[in-house]
Order: sequence, then structure tokens, then C-alpha cells
Amino acid sequence: MKVVPKFAVRWSFEHALPRNLVRVAAKRGDLQARLFFAAERHETAALADIFAEVQASGPMVPTRLGYITADHAAVREVLSSNDVRTGFPLNTETRTGRLLDWAKIDFLHPLRPPSLLATEPPDHTRYRKLVTRVFTARAVEALRTQVQQIADDLLDDLEGRPEVDLAQDYCAKLPVIVISQILGVPAQDHDYVLKLGTGAAPSLDFGLSWRATQDVEAALQEFDAWLDQHIERLRSSPGSDLMSQLVAVRDEQGALNDIELKSTAGLVLAAGFETTVNLMGNAIALFEDNPDELRRLREEPQLWPNAVDEVLRIDPPVLLTGRSTLRDGEIAGARTRPNQLITAVLAGANRDPKVFVDPDTFDVARENARDHLSFSAGRHFCLGAALARMEAEVGLRSLYERYPGLRLLPGRERRTTRVLRGFEHLPAKIGAAQRSSNSLSPTPV
Repeated sequence: MKVVPKFAVRWSFEHALPRNLVRVAAKRGDLQARLFFAAERHETAALADIFAEVQASGPMVPTRLGYITADHAAVREVLSSNDVRTGFPLNTETRTGRLLDWAKIDFLHPLRPPSLLATEPPDHTRYRKLVTRVFTARAVEALRTQVQQIADDLLDDLEGRPEVDLAQDYCAKLPVIVISQILGVPAQDHDYVLKLGTGAAPSLDFGLSWRATQDVEAALQEFDAWLDQHIERLRSSPGSDLMSQLVAVRDEQGALNDIELKSTAGLVLAAGFETTVNLMGNAIALFEDNPDELRRLREEPQLWPNAVDEVLRIDPPVLLTGRSTLRDGEIAGARTRPNQLITAVLAGANRDPKVFVDPDTFDVARENARDHLSFSAGRHFCLGAALARMEAEVGLRSLYERYPGLRLLPGRERRTTRVLRGFEHLPAKIGAAQRSSNSLSPTPV
């Protein structure tokens, strides 16, 4: 009897079968399925139309796959409800469940326990508590001067170049250097960690091709092995960084086992730059397309923090998130039964006209821009929200102050990922540099 490779089983059930189901549903007009393909093709206008159609259909819209919601209040309730969980529990009493359990991976994955993205209390509370202190508003503000210096150094490197790729040469590098320093990653590993994180980013998607799935799993395995080496390096030569502290807590108190330690550290590292890369790139594209808003920021620089939140609202780094129901109940007025999928469309909730006036308009002075749900809500609210806001504010303000003549060139290109939304390439002419003696001064607030 021929043994079926484990990879083939995983790919068939996690990607090929779901994609075929979604394709059939899309042909029948299913909103959830149409959203899948519009996101895959990066059809911005089509996505906005689907958001509006979902909102017009009610707070919780039934689909062939479960429910979908782009209603601000409903999305917030889904994200905060104790009647839902992240991921889907695997029922090993069924034949399919036993097969998937046999074929499961033996390396870290962001959507599988013990990842913070895939666990619930009490484990989630225990993992999160250990890393929360470094991401408080006070701790993040203490990093501002350090982030400013990193941004200034990167902008120095761009000076004099006739053409740059801002996505690759600036947006990607700033966040990875910042989070690497926080987690004790040596400078010579920064580019390597960025490469692995970029390779693993599609792991949040389903419906991948055979080749794409192989590439993602290879990146995840390589990242797993690198984390083992990095943790051992910090164990033998600890520093003052967060990762060294986590290793010490693990060794002294047993607060985390080895896999939990590696998973928590790995997710904080990858999440610490992946979404911020997208945030900054999305912002640059928006400013190019809305020059009046950039002009207003030059005249009123105190609006920069609010502008970052408006970018997060109108073009968030994360399109949507999924939850599954735990029990019979009611969420946002809809009756639910166990193990139903709820797709919470963060980008759609951010354009709910009941909350945001003229929601499709980019307005850096929008009074309630911070009411977006791009950082999720409830117990899974983004741990690094304050850091992402500060990095984007410093990084974007510094870019436009140093290169006031910056303009994008034709050829901007979106990343291939669906859940994570950002730019792979942003070719630009940056023009002459303009230096300021106040480059290390914080933005007035």
C-alpha cells in the first residue's frame, strides 16, 4: 500500500479543498468567497464594493462557509466575545481529524498552538503577560529616540540615489531593525530574519498553490531552526533585551516550556515588523494619491499621529481575521451553533458609514480615525499597537521631511498575500535631501 506523504495531506485539506469550495461558492455569488478572490487579485475598488454590500446585508451575514461581518459593532463583538475562539479545534474522533493529526507539522506555525494567535486563556494570558511590559505606551515612548536614529541612518543610505524602492529599502528595514534590537537579534542577522518573515507571511492565507505552500513551510522550518540557535546564543551570552529576559524567566521559573518560549518569541519578532512594513508602504501610496493630505501634514505636523491612524483605518495591514464559534449562542443578533466560521472583515468595519463620515475618503484630520479596528479588539488586541504607531509616525514624518520632493514612479506592486496587505515594491525618485537640526525631536502632540 502506497503511503501518502504528510505534506500532500496537509495541502489537500488546508489549501486545495478549501480553494475549490470557495471557487464554487464565488460562482454562486457568495460574499465571503467573492471577498477571497477580490483580495487575491488586489482589486481595491471591488473590495470596497463588497464591504458595502456586506454592510447593507446586515450585521452578521450568513454564507456557505458560516458568517461574514463588516459591521463595526458586530466585528468588535465577535473579537471580544467569549463564545468564539481563534482557529478550529481538531476533532480526532473523525477520520479526517485523525488523518490531519497524523499529518500535522512538527515546526512552529503562527496559526497553530502555542502561538499567541491560536491560543485562548488561560494559556494565551500566560504567554501574553510575559511580553506585555516591553510594549506599554511608556516603554514604547522611551524607544522614540532610538527609532529616530535608525530612521535617520536609513535615510542617509538613500541619499544621492537616482531611484529607490521604498518598500524594500526603507519600509521593510526600519521595523525589522527596531524589533530585532528589542529582541537581541544581532545586526548581521537582520536581513536574514526579514527574508524568513517575508517567506512565511503567506502562512496566514489558505488556498495556496502546492509550490507556494512548500515555500512557506520551508521558510517556517528555517525560522524555527534559527530561533533555536538564537535562543541558545542568548542563553550563553544574555543581554538586556526582551528575548534574553524571556529565556531567563524560562530557565529560572519554568513559566514557559521550550516550545512555548520559542513560539512566543518568534511571533513577537515576526509580527513586530510584518504589519508595520505594510502600514508604512500603504501610507506612502496613500500620500502619493492624496497630495493635499500630505500638504496638510507639512503645514500641521501635529497631525502625524492621527494620520497614522487614518492610514490604519482606510488601508489596514491586515484585511480580516477568522474566528470559530464554541457553542450555541447569539452574536450580534445572529444565532450560532458550534464550529461555525465567522470572518470579521477589519478593513470593512473601518469603513462603516455608521461610524465614519464619508468612510472612503482619506482624511488625516479625521476626528475619530483612532476608532478603527485594525489592531483587533478584546483579548487578542495587537500587543505591538503602540510600537507600530510610533514607528510609522517617526518613519513617515522623517522620510517626507528629509526628501520633500519624493514622488513614486510607475510600477508599485502589491504583495501576493491576501490577509496581510502591503506593497512588495514602491519605486520612487526621492530628490534632494533636506536636513533639519531637529531630526531627533519628537513630533509635537
